[in-house]
Amino acid sequence: MKPIRILLVDDHHLVRAGICALLREVADFTVVGDVGSGEESVRLAAELLPDVTVMDIAMPGVTGLQALERIRERDPQAKVVILSVHGTEEHASTALRLGACGYVLKRGAPHELELAIRAAVNNEIWLSPAISREVVAAYIARVGGLDRHKSILTSRQHEVLKLIAEGRRTKEIAFSLGISVKTVETYRAQLMNKLGVDDIAGLVRYAILQGIAEL
Repeated sequence: MKPIRILLVDDHHLVRAGICALLREVADFTVVGDVGSGEESVRLAAELLPDVTVMDIAMPGVTGLQALERIRERDPQAKVVILSVHGTEEHASTALRLGACGYVLKRGAPHELELAIRAAVNNEIWLSPAISREVVAAYIARVGGLDRHKSILTSRQHEVLKLIAEGRRTKEIAFSLGISVKTVETYRAQLMNKLGVDDIAGLVRYAILQGIAEL
């Protein structure tokens, strides 16, 4: 089994050491780097190309959210999971908007981080259970998401997006909608182009934030 390569970023040395030890207990996880600053994380993410970067938010200098944005600007395919003490709507929704694949609270159960990392590798979004759906609902309300997405997507594009966000495979979507696999792939490409995203995770993130799919 190919190991999942992880870059860990947290400015507290003891916390970072503890998380590294936790991750190394998982058979197919490999910590390829651990750093204490957002600025260094941007450099190492480009150099090491980890499968997933696990990033703290509150760091001196370049914050985790700033580092997340810079990493995603350099590589739109990069997978970043936020690990934080902050469980507010503002922090979580901002992280999702900037491209995070997951948001895990440090007070959560240890297995939550493993679940978030595996979800990121599979182009899925994962949030700690303690972050309620009200977090996403508040963001949707603020940007007027439900009205906006209806105006830019056709009904069939909406159907395809919903099924993608539910984790359906291309063949399953084609069978469900009675269309060919090639047509599904065309719709998927249209969605990525129209919504300005580069991967399936981006489509899933958009669907969640717009209320098209549930967490």
